[in-house]
Amino acid sequence: MGAMSNYLEVALLNAVFRNTPFTSPTTVYLALYTSDPTEADTGTEVSGGAYARQAVTFSAPTQVGSKATISNSADASFAVATAAWGTVTHVGLRTAATGGNLLYYGPVNNARSILVNDQLKFLAGELILDLD
Repeated sequence: MGAMSNYLEVALLNAVFRNTPFTSPTTVYLALYTSDPTEADTGTEVSGGAYARQAVTFSAPTQVGSKATISNSADASFAVATAAWGTVTHVGLRTAATGGNLLYYGPVNNARSILVNDQLKFLAGELILDLD
């Protein structure tokens, strides 16, 4: 997955270097986008047609080369689309099932048009985040 949002960058810098408490979310949610959400959280999230963000869990960090890396520890499956969702080009990790803050975001490997009766699934290990 691509990059941290502005929200998370500021929160981590404040927490580590200014002793400003940061409360991590109890659940992290995977969101789908039809445009790049950008660091400023300005993208277009999918809506309608039975779309809902999905809770996602991550493995413990491991060191892969020079990067600390985590990945989703279970499949993340979205509901069957009851209307076309558009072309999913990006994903984001958010702090809430609705609203909330963007944490991480990035492009999908293969943009996909989600039509009626399609179901999108990310298999365990497909959502990879790293810090260097």
